[in-house]
Parts: sequence; C-alpha cells; structure tokens
Amino acid sequence: MKRSLLALMLLAAVPFAASAADGISYNYVEGGYMKTDTGGDADGWAVNGSWAFHPSFHVFGGYTDQNVDNIYGADFDQWHLGVGYNHTLSQKVDLVSQVAYQSVDFGGMSQKHDGYTAEVGVRAALTPMLEGYAGAGYGDLEHSNGEFYAKLGTQVKFNQNWGIAGDVKFVSGDTQWFVGPRLSW
Repeated sequence: MKRSLLALMLLAAVPFAASAADGISYNYVEGGYMKTDTGGDADGWAVNGSWAFHPSFHVFGGYTDQNVDNIYGADFDQWHLGVGYNHTLSQKVDLVSQVAYQSVDFGGMSQKHDGYTAEVGVRAALTPMLEGYAGAGYGDLEHSNGEFYAKLGTQVKFNQNWGIAGDVKFVSGDTQWFVGPRLSW
C-alpha cells in the first residue's frame, strides 16, 4: 500500500513540460444526478468542477448530497478538493494523476469522516465528440480502512462547450454513478 502511494506521488511530481491532449479540457463545471448502490441505496445530486491554472496542472473539486432510501432522515454529504497533473502521452491521450482531500458527513447518524484520495488514469479524446477516462485510486477516511477503487467515465460532446458526462466508481462492493451536463471552456 505504501509503495503504491509513493509510486503515485512520484508520478504526479515528474517534471515534464506537458499540456492537455487535443480535445481534452481541464476547465469545466458539471452538475447532475448521483446514485450510490450499497447496503442502503442512496441518490441525490452532485456538482463538480476543474480549472487548469497551468498547461499541466489543474485544481478540481465537487460536492454531493444524497438521501439514503428506506432510512428516514438518513443522508450523506461529500465534498472533495484537490490538485491534478496531466501529461500528454500522445496527441489524443493524457496520463492524469490527482490527489484530493475529502470529507463525508453522515447526517442523521452524526458521523463525519475526513481523509484523502490518490488516483491515476488515462483520459483520451476517442473521437472529436467522445471522450473517455479509465483510472484506479486509493481512498482513506479516518476511522476506516483505506480502499482501492476503479473508475470509468465518458463525455459525449454536443459542441466545443456542451456535453453530457457520466462516470461510475467501483469501491468495496459499492457502486457510485454520476450523469449530467458539462460546460467546458
């Protein structure tokens, strides 16, 4: 586990002079529907965003608010904020690594947990109107054991600025789904 985290951190720190691959933007805001399939299913809404402050670096964050089915008054809110590094592998493919602080607040149960995630993946402009992402990461919240996860995502673009984005995250028996419109610039 420590070796994997160290390798990910070294990868993020590699001093390449890169920029985003053609057709991939790290400047966007999106909002939409969020669902978590677990012991008690939960659904709600989410908003996410990213801003490239350098050709190879971006900050990102997001917030979700979900209600747990079949448990009156139970909900959970999550937010995360982090920094990412993108390195161009080819004209249409980026290697992306990200590290983020996260917080999960389980309302109705008075539990709040803080922690971090570290993720590495590949983001590609598959066609001028279709983008894809595949990655793996590790997340650790206080008072729990850290867990590895896999994440897949896509964006169907209507034009240079508008599209529909979706992703799915598989972690320890849970599946988290997101789908919604994205504005890129």
